[in-house]
Amino acid sequence: MGYQVTARKWRPQTFSTVVGQEHITETLKNAILNNRVAHAYLFTGPRGVGKTTTARIFAKALNCKNPSNAEPCNKCEMCMEIQNAQSMDFIEIDGASNRGIDEVRKLRESVKYAPAKSKYKIYIIDEVHMLTRESFNAFLKTLEEPPEHIIFIFATTDAHKVPLTIISRCQRFDFRRIQLNTIKETLAFIAKAEEINIDDKTLTIIAKKADGALRDAESYFDQVVSYCGNKIDSDTVAKMLNLIDDEVYFDISNAILNKEFITVFNVTNKIYENGWDFIDFVDGLIEHFRNIMTVILTERTSLAETADVYRERYMNYLNQFSKGDLLRILNYLSTIQQELRFSDNQKLKLEISLSHLVGLEKTSTISELLSEINSTSTNEKKNEINKSIKLQYTPAQQTSTISLESMEKKSSSVVQKSSELPKDKNVLNGTSRKAESEEFNFEFVSNKWQFFIDEISNERGLTLGPAVNSLELQSLSGNQLNVSSNFSEIRRTIEINKKYLEKKSENIFGKPLRITISTNPAQTIKYEKKLTKMNDDNSVTKTASIDPYEDVIINELGGIKVN
Repeated sequence: MGYQVTARKWRPQTFSTVVGQEHITETLKNAILNNRVAHAYLFTGPRGVGKTTTARIFAKALNCKNPSNAEPCNKCEMCMEIQNAQSMDFIEIDGASNRGIDEVRKLRESVKYAPAKSKYKIYIIDEVHMLTRESFNAFLKTLEEPPEHIIFIFATTDAHKVPLTIISRCQRFDFRRIQLNTIKETLAFIAKAEEINIDDKTLTIIAKKADGALRDAESYFDQVVSYCGNKIDSDTVAKMLNLIDDEVYFDISNAILNKEFITVFNVTNKIYENGWDFIDFVDGLIEHFRNIMTVILTERTSLAETADVYRERYMNYLNQFSKGDLLRILNYLSTIQQELRFSDNQKLKLEISLSHLVGLEKTSTISELLSEINSTSTNEKKNEINKSIKLQYTPAQQTSTISLESMEKKSSSVVQKSSELPKDKNVLNGTSRKAESEEFNFEFVSNKWQFFIDEISNERGLTLGPAVNSLELQSLSGNQLNVSSNFSEIRRTIEINKKYLEKKSENIFGKPLRITISTNPAQTIKYEKKLTKMNDDNSVTKTASIDPYEDVIINELGGIKVN
């Protein structure tokens, strides 16, 4: 027999040799052992993961004369005929070539006849989603109630194109992508049997290129062997398959740590000169920082999808990147990945984006900054820390920078006299709370009141914003803020949004405020008369209204009041 490609030569012939789909093969074996074989099956999943192979093994197992634990013997007459596609009771149909209603009618007629030699007459329809809607409809009755000796097995990569009426009449099995390590182990086993010398780095390159499809990996393996012979070199393989060298990803991550902007242009020029795709580079860079993230979170490299030679280098990043920095980098790269697809000059876009990454400042948490304050002895050192570190703090989905001097002032009442205070934790906490409460006064609330209004206007500008903006501050008693308003309708609006205002005020002022409204009837009547006179005299260009919401709609949004 002549040369056979690896995908055909090493195609699994038993359930036990199917890799990566144990959840399906075990179910099918148990169905045979327990005599619970259904009349129709739907195998769906990505390309090259074993759908048709599993269907053929299942057909052999059902008709095998000498099965062993639901596995076909591959030696009896029925197994050999099915394996060589010579059995009259095993019909394999290409759905793309036989998609019309006439072919389905012929199939409906053929199912009436009993098997010639085997126990079951099995139909495998590959790419079943290619059948026309009329063909599916003509097939419904036969599929729902076929003769006892008939079994249908459908295989497809696009299950969403198969009508639900067909899917509901089948047992559905979803095949998954095969893991990177599983593909590497399978290729290593084949290479050893074929006496081909291949290293782990080359296996990783091929497995990544296959993207979860074992058949694709075996095809790349054949291509590599044809080019390199029995001794395969990883650099040659990467060049032959036009794959991006992993070293450039380490160059970028090191440049971010060392703030080396020149590396950005060296890397982009290398990508351009080698003819690599810029979008593929960003995809690989995201995967690179994903590997760093797994190392930072787990402190081991078992979850990193990379060759063994790079695992130790990933461990070197353990104390170099913070979790917050990695999240910012990954989020930024995900945005660049989308923008790069629509860029006219991808090289320039990538250079600018990578330069932004290199220029990103490191972030610190509140606890880290307080620790720096307490451990710093001189004002000069404190000023240096204040200039070099930025604090990311988001109470209302915003980012702000808090200086160390302001934080030091807030904690000075506790830090300065710590030696004089008792070491009882409860007493210290009480002193701290007292120091904080001294700063919470009417002047403090007044200074931040406009910012409080702006925050509410951004979130609920057309409803609650005008109502809060019309309030006038009077006094503060504990957490109770006394305000006044010329509009009698404001009280109900504030009451409806009471919980929201308390939560928002706690974010802004540090304590939840209970807003109490008082209205001056005489002032309200006087204000309403003034507005009425302004309307009657037409002395203003903007229409006035007693209702503050009407003011916003008419004066700011250009609405017209209809009497």
